[in-house]
Amino acid sequence: MKFTKEITKLEHSAAKLTVTVAKEDVANGYKTTLGKYVKQVQIPGFRKGHVPASVLERKYGEQIKMEAAGDLIDSVLNEIFQDEKELSNRPLPYAQPKMDEMPAFDTAKEFTFTVTYDVFPSVEVKDFNGISVKEPQVSVGDAEVEEELKGIQERNAAVIDKKEDEKAEKDNIVTIDIEEIDEDGKAVEGTKREGFTFTLGTAENVYKIDDDIIGMKANETKEITKKYAKTDADKNLAGTTKKYSVTVKQIKVRKLPALDDDLAQDVSDKYKTLADLKADILKNLNIAKDRKIKEIKVNSLLEQLIEKNPIEIPASMLQAELNGRWGQMAQQFQTTPEDLERMVVASGQKKEDMLAQWTGDAEKMLKSRIIVDSLLKSKNISVTPEEVEEAYQKLADSNGVSVEDVKKHYADPRAKEWFIDDVKEQKLYDDIFAQIKVAKGDKTSFADLFKAN
Repeated sequence: MKFTKEITKLEHSAAKLTVTVAKEDVANGYKTTLGKYVKQVQIPGFRKGHVPASVLERKYGEQIKMEAAGDLIDSVLNEIFQDEKELSNRPLPYAQPKMDEMPAFDTAKEFTFTVTYDVFPSVEVKDFNGISVKEPQVSVGDAEVEEELKGIQERNAAVIDKKEDEKAEKDNIVTIDIEEIDEDGKAVEGTKREGFTFTLGTAENVYKIDDDIIGMKANETKEITKKYAKTDADKNLAGTTKKYSVTVKQIKVRKLPALDDDLAQDVSDKYKTLADLKADILKNLNIAKDRKIKEIKVNSLLEQLIEKNPIEIPASMLQAELNGRWGQMAQQFQTTPEDLERMVVASGQKKEDMLAQWTGDAEKMLKSRIIVDSLLKSKNISVTPEEVEEAYQKLADSNGVSVEDVKKHYADPRAKEWFIDDVKEQKLYDDIFAQIKVAKGDKTSFADLFKAN
């Protein structure tokens, strides 16, 4: 088919395509469409397939022209967008070309039409001048290992009942019956709560009566008056004074296991001694530290590249990302996107407001992805089978599993492709960090490192 085309780039990563089809192809396209009508349309007085073309044109003339124009447009667009030379000018898959109005179709003239659509944003990252990242200075030692061991003790603690004459203390697990009472000591209807269990001294107790319960014994009942601050997080309690009748039903205490070889063996068969467990904890903490530091460096790098290389995100691309996040949220709640919206509305919120809150983060993520994709192509980053094997081994070592288990996890072709893409991306970052200034950042603790960013 003979045609000429002109592509004009518009704002917000959009494009305008104007196509002019040669008049002989316009005529041939019309004849093809008319031929289909001749074969398919049945009109009283004529056998099917034998209706004269002139009769069809009188009866369905405009319809035939509209269909011929549509077929011609589809054919030309498919030919243009399948051309490998037009990769950068292809419409996004979720942004079909739009036409403001259908142009006039004359079988004796050229046919010109114009469509607009969103394209994948383009960016050419060349300038790394002035970009530098700071690397937090973090050390992992005995204190961090001991903190992790404390958590292991907590997770392996035995919970036992305290004796009846023993009093409740901070960190004890108590079960209470609680009920609001009025000034006359009578129960306020609808406020009784039985079997409420929480740990004294934690944020688990919405009533904030921990200090009042400390010192009580099992089966003891006590009246407690509590005045809540106007700034209390619970709006139903803020600025009020409540009187409660509280009965302690149970008091339990966590009995922590000793830090010894037995505990190490209980954690995993691979540990023979407590020293083995400590060594593995230290190794894993250092792996987590290095991973987090690199994440912070990468985020800093991408933020600076986004600032130096402005990108206009098409509305259709942003909407597709937001819809994808909404779908993921629905999956997390094990429901459909439609039912999730009904749940949100029932809770007094609006889907539109939630999507608006996500917009900034979604735009940042899309811009980062576009810049990374551009750099991967411009730097021609690739990985060898040996580098992929090395990445498998590294991941296996960091998670304490076998290489075979890692490969099994990424056995699906799409999962394996994602893994290889990530290996390429990490290689890209290492290449960039070797080019730019990486300065020593502030000293920070291991715990504060994970509060950053």
